[in-house]
Amino acid sequence: MSKAWTDRDAMNPRSLWILAALALAGCGDKPPPKAPPGPEFKSAAAEIREVDLTYSAEAVIEAVRQSTVSAQISGRIVDLRFDVGDYVKKGEVIARIDERAAGQAVAASEAQVREADAAARNARLQYERSRQLLAQKFISQAALDKAEADYKQAQARLSAMLAGAGQAATERSFATIVAPYSGVVAARHVELGEMAAPGKPLMTGFDPSTLRAVANVPQAQVAAIQASGRARIEVPSIGRWIDVRQVTVVPSADPRTHTTRVRLELPEDARGVYPGVFARAHFTVGRAPRLLVPREAVFQRSELTGVYVLDDKGAPRLRQIRLGTAGDEGSVEVLAGLKPGERVALEPVKAGMSGAR
Repeated sequence: MSKAWTDRDAMNPRSLWILAALALAGCGDKPPPKAPPGPEFKSAAAEIREVDLTYSAEAVIEAVRQSTVSAQISGRIVDLRFDVGDYVKKGEVIARIDERAAGQAVAASEAQVREADAAARNARLQYERSRQLLAQKFISQAALDKAEADYKQAQARLSAMLAGAGQAATERSFATIVAPYSGVVAARHVELGEMAAPGKPLMTGFDPSTLRAVANVPQAQVAAIQASGRARIEVPSIGRWIDVRQVTVVPSADPRTHTTRVRLELPEDARGVYPGVFARAHFTVGRAPRLLVPREAVFQRSELTGVYVLDDKGAPRLRQIRLGTAGDEGSVEVLAGLKPGERVALEPVKAGMSGAR
């Protein structure tokens, strides 16, 4: 038996619920709207590869050929042709010192040479005449001996004057300072117009084609380093890895730290590297398989080291990991937190901004 619909029934909460259900049913079979697709990320898979096992040590870059050019005479500096950072070729003039005093010394020495030469010529003629007079019995043997001694004395004095003139000319040449080898000016110690004195530093330079890295390693690692003979240099300041030409173990140890110094010769085209730069030496001590991920996928936030792992739907999920020491400039070893084959986002900042959990 049906009852008429009344205002009282319309105010019943149960009736309102029934009306809402009928309204939804009348909307048809349209599916609910889908969520917009998430952003796509560049990704790479964590994979196991055989890599070099390395021992890392802190190192510093130094120049094999580095020298400071100093003045050898006194005088005012009248010319400075290079400054810090300039490249200088071997034999180029880098500075000049006022050479007027040195030039006057050369002129005086040359005059003394001419005087000694004239005296030597006169002594030679006197000696020859004395020999003729002795043959004619006009002078004694003692007079001939005296003439011969004067002649030898004049010759010795001429030789001394010639040496003095050569020394004066050499000192005048010290007024022009030239580069002993091709290199880069690392420091300039004087300014134009200053007084130079013997031993005063003028410029410091180094040869950029003869650089090396120096590291101190524990004595327990020396045998493995010598057996391998291979190493690479990492320069964090410029983000470069450089292959080493030669590894030389210095045959001496520090008795206080029990470490041995190792020199790593860098190639001639090591651009962007100069003496004093901090570096890391990675010595190859073996090979083994390791789980690797790209370095660009790893990020650090305070004490957290992690990656964003993509699930089956491509959504990023934050995952904390623990890194190892193996790897190269493109990959890094993962000790815990990942499995082989899992894909990680190569843009961790973008993945984090997408609302990853």
